[in-house]
Amino acid sequence: MKKISVILGTRPEAIKLCPVILELKKRSEFDCQVCITGQHREMLDQVLPVFGVLPDVDLHLMRPNQTLGGLTARAIEALDGYLTKETPDIVIVQGDTTTVLCAALAAFYHHIPVAHVEAGLRTWNVDAPWPEEANRVLTTRLAKWHFAPTETNRLNLLKEGVPQSNIYVTGNTVIDALFLALEKIKEHPPCITGLPGGNLACLDGKRLVLITGHRRENFGEGFDNICHAIAELAQRFQDVQFIYPVHLNPNVREPVQRILGQHTSKNIYLIEPQPYLPFVALMNQAYLILTDSGGVQEEAPSLGKPVLVMRDTTERPEAVKAGTVRLIGSEANRIVSEVANLLINRKAYETMSHKHNPYGNGVAARMIVKIMSPV
Repeated sequence: MKKISVILGTRPEAIKLCPVILELKKRSEFDCQVCITGQHREMLDQVLPVFGVLPDVDLHLMRPNQTLGGLTARAIEALDGYLTKETPDIVIVQGDTTTVLCAALAAFYHHIPVAHVEAGLRTWNVDAPWPEEANRVLTTRLAKWHFAPTETNRLNLLKEGVPQSNIYVTGNTVIDALFLALEKIKEHPPCITGLPGGNLACLDGKRLVLITGHRRENFGEGFDNICHAIAELAQRFQDVQFIYPVHLNPNVREPVQRILGQHTSKNIYLIEPQPYLPFVALMNQAYLILTDSGGVQEEAPSLGKPVLVMRDTTERPEAVKAGTVRLIGSEANRIVSEVANLLINRKAYETMSHKHNPYGNGVAARMIVKIMSPV
């Protein structure tokens, strides 16, 4: 029996690794242990119970106002101790967070092979997104198995010299998680904290623009621009509801509260970050989505929702090529123009909203576990 340690630290990692964990736990040839670093404490704790996943080990690394350097130092030291004690045969990580890089590096120091889920995403700009682009490039150098969501990701890895025999195109596990979530929502509609009545009745049949934002490269002027754009749009389109689950990072909350918190428009709802199921319900109800998130770019095409990405680059070009995602940057006038166009121009909206998801059909986790079975 192979002992596998799945190491994760943030909400997106949990969402994308829970389908893999559930699949591993079905198989008698694996002893699957879940180790969480707690890099994003509150938002991580929202996700795991949704899938019935309990951590075996919690390293409790999060600190108030933590720096990347401080988090990295604590993570490597804590993971070194964890791996020394548990001695897994394989470490599985997902994506491009500080937890991912530290887990891969700690495993490398222990001569433990690493499997990287969602491998091969690239912007080819080490500063955007920062520090995620560097994290995933460095993790590639340390990993043995590379589970690439798309053919584009496979080609990126080949370009960097990764052996073809170590790369597997599987689709993205976020689609597996999304399909599981939609089943749960259909059975039991979730409460959406912060909305009147805890549900979407407040929309009163009006269109919904769902907003998310958290990227470091937008801190400062970028978030000021984003908030001013939302304020202008809400004033201009009073028959549209704007719902913004505001990220917990103080660099996000300060400009949002300063610019939007006192706004006179009654069609802006600033709510707390939502657990996974309520957030999926919001995405499913949205007319369009305005975001700087990576995961939303992958999920929304399956729901037929146009996505406007407030970034200049993306490591997920497949949906841009498919036409369901558009890069618009974080300049206020451009944001207003692009959102207004989709709200006014029905043909432009329909062109973007056709359902086409280049990230797979919900069987990525099964493929990953099947590939690892003979290891």
